[in-house]
Amino acid sequence: MSAQWKECCAGVSQRWVCIIMTFFSLFCAYTIRVCLSIAITEMVEPHNETSKFRDDTCPSEPAVVGNDTRTHHTVAAIAATAKGAGDLYQWSEYTQGIVLSSFYWGYVITHIPGGMIAEKFGGKYTLGFGILGNAIFTILTPLGVKYGGVWTLIFLRVMVGLAQGAAYPALNVMLSHWCPIEERSKAGSFVYAGAPLGTVFATMTSGLILRYSEAGWPGVFYFFGGLSVLWFVIWVVFCYNGPQEHPFISDAEAKFLHEQLSQHKHKKAPAVPWRHVLTSLPVWALVAAMIGHGWGFLTLISDLPKYMSSVMKFSIENNGYLSSLPYLCMWLGSIVTSYAADWLIVNKHMSTKNVRKLGNSIASVGPAVFIVGASYAGCDRALVVAMIAIGMALMGAALPSMKVNGLDLSPNYAGSLMAVTNGIASFTGILTPYIVGVLTPNQTLSEWRLVYWIIGVVFLATNFVFVVWADGDVQFWNDPDFLRKEKSDRKAKKAKEAVELLAVQTK
Repeated sequence: MSAQWKECCAGVSQRWVCIIMTFFSLFCAYTIRVCLSIAITEMVEPHNETSKFRDDTCPSEPAVVGNDTRTHHTVAAIAATAKGAGDLYQWSEYTQGIVLSSFYWGYVITHIPGGMIAEKFGGKYTLGFGILGNAIFTILTPLGVKYGGVWTLIFLRVMVGLAQGAAYPALNVMLSHWCPIEERSKAGSFVYAGAPLGTVFATMTSGLILRYSEAGWPGVFYFFGGLSVLWFVIWVVFCYNGPQEHPFISDAEAKFLHEQLSQHKHKKAPAVPWRHVLTSLPVWALVAAMIGHGWGFLTLISDLPKYMSSVMKFSIENNGYLSSLPYLCMWLGSIVTSYAADWLIVNKHMSTKNVRKLGNSIASVGPAVFIVGASYAGCDRALVVAMIAIGMALMGAALPSMKVNGLDLSPNYAGSLMAVTNGIASFTGILTPYIVGVLTPNQTLSEWRLVYWIIGVVFLATNFVFVVWADGDVQFWNDPDFLRKEKSDRKAKKAKEAVELLAVQTK
């Protein structure tokens, strides 16, 4: 059977099959991560405007129902009640912040175990079962909220986070086996673009489901959970841990990948050299860049739909479209910058290190300027959306820079390195929804301006650290021969000390 598949698929690049499916793993992961941010705007009873904050809020978009002109939020509430499409809950902004951050409570826990499991046993099932777990807990969400309330929702989101925590480390392990050096920026950017494109798809589709589906907000969870189940089935059939396990990869492609990856990627590398990893300045520079990117990206993922709904007062449908636009721009920005990065490196116009630093600077300074600028655009909806979209387009340069930098530093320990750097950065996902909930109890423009200023400052500070200490070369501790010699030298030193101690004691 495998021989027939091999003959049938001889002209298909199996590394790109793997890369495309890995892209869709992140795509599915982010649809599940983001869908709650849209759905919660219709799960919660609308915030009542008061005259006290009237001068610092935007007017709602008008909508016409028959001969009656009302706000879109009023129309949505009436429509939801009429259809019976999910119950409404009285959750404060603070409670909503806890709900949105609860995903990351579980997410940060499984990064390092997930990375180590993926490196030892392979990324295929580590990633596959993680996404499948996402799907199951997401499908259970409407039932859980109905019978268990907000605390069951929080529990289910923690479980989704636990399942998804291994995704980034596991897919990094997959890339280290399938992604040749000369395609790293392009392929890595393509895979990591699953995050913004999954966000685009989730926000747009969630808006349409909330607007038109009889299922209402529960339909959002059923749809995206089912999508991830479908991905899992295809993934198990067509993707494998590495070229050596693939039953129908062509001999030419297997040889090409072996030649490309064998210098710095080894089948039986020693255990993760944690002492070297945790004392490496380039690793901590990467952690800083991850924190900066995570602070901006995760704040917007969790709370941009709420900003569009509660502050800009966009309708449900427009909220879905306009909340997705910045992430579409981010994806387009990542495409342009990824091709530019590979061109600069392959043609030796810039070193890998400087390409990564330049890309991260574009992805930090640009968003800081435009996102803060958006907070001063007041209620000019077009200008606000345009400035956030430009900022996110520039943020796309992070994908071919700091996102692939872990593969530059250590192909052998790419999973563990991603686990450490992305795991630490993911604590921002716990902090930012909570901070937004505390700082924006009344959903006013001035409250959100402070949120955007914090994003800008974090971007600039973390980029400074990355520019000063980042590297683009394979680190010395990636070499198994170095690690084995170091271990042997330590044993010899201990044996010598033991002999000397014994000699002293026998005198």
